[in-house]
Amino acid sequence: MFSRLTSPGKLRAKGIMGMNQRNHSYIGRYNDRSKYPLVDDKLKTKIIAEAAGCTVPALIGTISTQADVKSIHKMVKNWPGFVIKPAQGSGGKGILVVISHKDGVYTKPSGSTINEEDVERHISNTLAGLFSLGGKNDVAVVENLIKFDDCFEGYSVEGVPDVRIIVFKGYPVMAMMRCSTTASDGKANLHQGAVGIGIDIATGRAVRAVQFDQPVTHHPDTGQELGQLQVPHWDRLLELAASAWEMTGLGYMGTDMVLDKEEGPMVLELNARPGLAIQIANGSGLLPRLQHIENLGTPAEYPKPAERVAYAAKQFGIFSK
Repeated sequence: MFSRLTSPGKLRAKGIMGMNQRNHSYIGRYNDRSKYPLVDDKLKTKIIAEAAGCTVPALIGTISTQADVKSIHKMVKNWPGFVIKPAQGSGGKGILVVISHKDGVYTKPSGSTINEEDVERHISNTLAGLFSLGGKNDVAVVENLIKFDDCFEGYSVEGVPDVRIIVFKGYPVMAMMRCSTTASDGKANLHQGAVGIGIDIATGRAVRAVQFDQPVTHHPDTGQELGQLQVPHWDRLLELAASAWEMTGLGYMGTDMVLDKEEGPMVLELNARPGLAIQIANGSGLLPRLQHIENLGTPAEYPKPAERVAYAAKQFGIFSK
């Protein structure tokens, strides 16, 4: 069960951070723009994450020219399911998920099907920059399909639930799970109608949940009681998130991770401009937590990721372990 739901008025009194303050005081101040390509390009993110010892979805291949678009069918021939995404996409745009395919018919999570020409058209649009930051020409990244852990059954439909953790100066300060719905078309995007479940930093337990910024207690499609969520491997997920600071050098970022039933915790994406809906999902503002970390200063020997996780859990946790 959730603790008492928080009203929007009370949220404002709890240190909610707005877009302008985020951009000026945190992104502008703590993120070196020269490091943005490390997180804006999913291929580069995958490379630095693997170099740091993180598990990432297996790369099937890439398509970077129009002449290679038709090669997609041979590329995925021996992969039962796969995902095509723009290397420089944002907000879940341009992601095509295929759970099975046979004889030129590709099946999406909803059960609807598309043909070879549809897949080729999607890749062509990706290369043209239709889904990318700034509309620049892009690369289509083809990855293995994530098989989400059975413990999340009922929490998400037609898509993989992911964990978004805001990391500031290497400290995980706030977390939520994003669960897709029919309204969000299988995408874990809160603006499109996914459910956001605030997660306690200390324990991985659900704090509260929202859809379209309104409190909810059950998943709108499955009826699953959202307050029962307990994310497994929580300490490992937090350490992965915290270590993204060493990977990128970005002071303020969002880390997106998933739990694969075979591979365990995986780094999916990193984001230099994470959205602010995580505050609504948690019923609490980011500002007090960010200011707390700022007041720590910068010691001569900076704490390791595990130490930063332990500190954040103690300072920002709601439930005790």
